[in-house]
Amino acid sequence: MKKKYEIEIKALLGSEEKATALIKNLSQKDSSFKKIDENNQLNHYFVGGRREDISKNLEQFLSEKQQEELREIFTQATEISVRTRKSDENVLFVLKASIDDTTSSNGTARREFEIPIACSLDVLDKILLKSGCQIQAKWSRERKEYKLFDGTHLCVDKNAGYGYLVEFERVIDELDQIEATKEELRMLMKDLDIEELPQDRLERMFAHYNAHWREYYGTENVFVVE
Repeated sequence: MKKKYEIEIKALLGSEEKATALIKNLSQKDSSFKKIDENNQLNHYFVGGRREDISKNLEQFLSEKQQEELREIFTQATEISVRTRKSDENVLFVLKASIDDTTSSNGTARREFEIPIACSLDVLDKILLKSGCQIQAKWSRERKEYKLFDGTHLCVDKNAGYGYLVEFERVIDELDQIEATKEELRMLMKDLDIEELPQDRLERMFAHYNAHWREYYGTENVFVVE
């Protein structure tokens, strides 16, 4: 089974004007730069839960290969982030497991398991609740995804609470590529005059949102946490 690792670095843009300027800048620098997707998302984050119960209760929706991969991640991961997502009309189960010293919720290097599930978002949420999970927070966002010539994916998000955020992402299949890939993404961001969102500030923002998510979910409301 070939493993995939998500390398992702975030930057806080804040305003729509800055997001538009970034896209314009990239369009001028890279002739192959193009938008590949656009969708509205609901993302529900969970904490706790019994890993063996999550695996068992999701079996009906997964192939044998997918079941094997999920069990492997659950066995090996020290920290995980379990989520459900509705992307337009598609429902997905999402699991992220940290593979460096950053968190599974917002880290720069993670193992990712993302699988479409043939049920409603509400039914999938109930499966996780039945497995001992608890809702941590509910998030909503508008996402535009772009692709650069070097395989880098750029996700420009309008997030409830956070405002405009951009993620620079690549997916690799070798652990020894992690640090070099991070450095390449940071060099790209520097060339674009985009400042990385520090992990400590990101964690403070994440904690604030989790404590007050009902004030932001599905709204235009934005907060600022330094």
